[in-house]
Amino acid sequence: MSNAENFEDVVKSRRDEKVAEFDLIEKNVFHRLHSLLHRTPALVPLIVLVVACVVFGLINANFWRISTLSLIFQQIGIVGILGIAQSLVVLTAGIDLSVGAMAVLTSVIMGQFTFRYGLPAEVAIAIGLAAGTMMGAINGVLVARMRIPPFIVTLGTWQVFLATNYIYSANETIRSQDIEANAPALQFWGTAFNFAGARVTLAVVLLIVLVAIMAYVLRHTAWGRHVYAVGDDPEAAELAGVPRKRVLIQAYALAGFFCGIAGWVMIGRFGSVSPSASTGILGNIQAITAVVIGGISLLGGRGTIVGMFLGALIVGVFEMGLRMAGADAQWTYLLIGVLIIAAVAIDQWIRKVSS
Repeated sequence: MSNAENFEDVVKSRRDEKVAEFDLIEKNVFHRLHSLLHRTPALVPLIVLVVACVVFGLINANFWRISTLSLIFQQIGIVGILGIAQSLVVLTAGIDLSVGAMAVLTSVIMGQFTFRYGLPAEVAIAIGLAAGTMMGAINGVLVARMRIPPFIVTLGTWQVFLATNYIYSANETIRSQDIEANAPALQFWGTAFNFAGARVTLAVVLLIVLVAIMAYVLRHTAWGRHVYAVGDDPEAAELAGVPRKRVLIQAYALAGFFCGIAGWVMIGRFGSVSPSASTGILGNIQAITAVVIGGISLLGGRGTIVGMFLGALIVGVFEMGLRMAGADAQWTYLLIGVLIIAAVAIDQWIRKVSS
């Protein structure tokens, strides 16, 4: 073999070694990125939220004012609580299309039991929360015991709860002045206080507390791990001794309870009790949006309540930022739609690589 051939072999060998080394580095980076996103699904919405805040702040410096941020938190109060309810169901690989209708109906029950039947507001609130829990449990029983798909069940109960809302209330709105004069407890979560020069309502504090509590429950209790197990692989969960049907019913019932809380917060937010509250339909869509953008997989078993909270904040930041920038409101829907598709695509990518 000639010296030229030896030289070519050496060069080719070194080139192959460099290519192999580059491929190994690329695979390691790819693997680390995938592992990071798999372990921390809330990372993507956190990055999107930070970037959005920076961009909107550069467009309009007033965006970074504490009063603006406080207003964003107030606007997502109801959606965030409905998002907690929706998250519990989605983590079990289900979906609840009735959360908005349950929230409105529970608010109507609280108002009607106070003003129609003359019960103390505190008792009416307890009845409303119990009613929300019962409505959620009905969804859970139909899904777990009757084995009807969650989409069909909650599509049906959404119509039932919505119709019940109008029939029971006779389409009557209870005015803010009447509530303030006779049942101020109904407006409790609308109470505001000053914090660092900004007006903050108790509903904001409630949302943060509920997110913290449910984040702990889902990550550090046996019941929370059962919820993830049922959503990830129901058959394997049953073989491992997880009471799948009971966990499903409990998850839906707890979601209904949170809808009751959202209904109570709704009264404080709007001041009145109205069966036609837009939160019924719009809140449901926004709650699902917050869940998806927040990194909770629609296939179940993956995601966090904190991620949902970040997703709700992203929606609020985009709405406020674009409004302050003077953009057409339709840009909000366009960008949120893009984020929803991107979030689902990222989830599918993570699951595909994991399998």
